[in-house]
Amino acid sequence: MQFETIFNDTGSTVTFNKDFTEATVGESTFEIEWTVQGNGRHLLRIGYKLFVIDDVIKEGHLLEFRMNGTRYRVEVKNEQDILLERLGFRKAISAVSGEIKAPMPGKILELLVSLNDEIKPGDPVVILEAMKMENELKSPESGIVSKIHIHEGDSVEKNQPILEIEPRG
Repeated sequence: MQFETIFNDTGSTVTFNKDFTEATVGESTFEIEWTVQGNGRHLLRIGYKLFVIDDVIKEGHLLEFRMNGTRYRVEVKNEQDILLERLGFRKAISAVSGEIKAPMPGKILELLVSLNDEIKPGDPVVILEAMKMENELKSPESGIVSKIHIHEGDSVEKNQPILEIEPRG
């Protein structure tokens, strides 16, 4: 599995093997081991070095964490984000005025929310089939579903409104 990261304005590609025991960054491959402790702390072993990771906060593509006492902020994109970006589609759902729009043309496979449902950031709201892939669109904010512009089975165009969220605040 491949990820793109941006840290201090420097981009890197990180590739993991299928069981996440090796990571490749650039030309270098490292043996890795993750251990999740019950207190929210993670231990990451890279070769013979051990890193203690805690206080993890994830917001969209941004990942903040403390590693060995130092705070870091990294932007992380997964394979789907990378593909959509390369194809000229924005993965990010338009959150202007609480409106979620289709990031690409496709077909609505499943509507996961109903009118007046309360949702939180990251809650899945719809499954969109596009480019022979199922894409789970997620809420960018907290609020109440105030309008639904589509039905299951509908075809949508890029930037077509899907639903609206009345923000909570």
